[in-house]
Amino acid sequence: TIEGAIPVVMGANIGTSVTNTLVSMGHITRPEEFRRALAGATVHDFFNLCSVLLLLPLEMATGYLHWIATATAQAFSGMGGMAFSSPLKALTKPAVSLALDLVGKNPTLGVIFALVLMYAALKFLVDLAKGIVVQRSGRLLNRYLFGSPLVAMFFGAVITVLVQSSSISTSMVIPLVGAGILTLEAVFPFTLGANIGTTVTAMLASLATGNLAAVTVAFAHLFFNLTGILLIYPLRFVRQVPLSMARALATLTSRNRAFAFLYIIGVFYAIPLALIFVWR
Repeated sequence: TIEGAIPVVMGANIGTSVTNTLVSMGHITRPEEFRRALAGATVHDFFNLCSVLLLLPLEMATGYLHWIATATAQAFSGMGGMAFSSPLKALTKPAVSLALDLVGKNPTLGVIFALVLMYAALKFLVDLAKGIVVQRSGRLLNRYLFGSPLVAMFFGAVITVLVQSSSISTSMVIPLVGAGILTLEAVFPFTLGANIGTTVTAMLASLATGNLAAVTVAFAHLFFNLTGILLIYPLRFVRQVPLSMARALATLTSRNRAFAFLYIIGVFYAIPLALIFVWR
């Protein structure tokens, strides 16, 4: 049902941000870089967590997301949609097919192989992004793309639409935060733009189906992210909450890096699984 799908969308917003934290682990051998990188990664986590803590009770009490999304979906009904082909997916599709052939399309081997490739790719992404930007583009990024919060937010949305993954777009900037090229405050609006951009693909796909329920859930995702941004980012004292939480965790883990692993296991695996079993 739509009522059941909306909380799943909220949880997906939290889950997708784990990739950023995994990318920050590439700096774990350099304490100061790791502190900055982890703060840049987890500010996305904490924003999504704060959004869910604020908006899930509000949705359960009032159903405002369901109501707004339903009204918007009905306005768009009959319009049709379009399929957006990601250039990233087009480039990686041959490699994915080859990988599946190598493991004989065995599900267990496929998962293991995919995880190995993901961690290897994230390591190369960290090294490549850091090397290129440190040498050539750091000043340009700060001046033109991250100098204004609105521009950074728009940039994050556009990049995410192009690659169809907020995990990829936000992970790209983590090495730049770790290297000290970008500040935590500059990256924060970029991650918020990525939250908006990641909803576009689902909206286009849902409009193409012509299914009112699918369109409603897609718009619920969009309005959830927009509401979270409007509640948290404009007010400075509220905006400081996820920023302060990210800095506090980063400072703690820079003293004892085991806390980073405990954070990932606890927030993304142990607590969700515990809640599932409690409410079964």
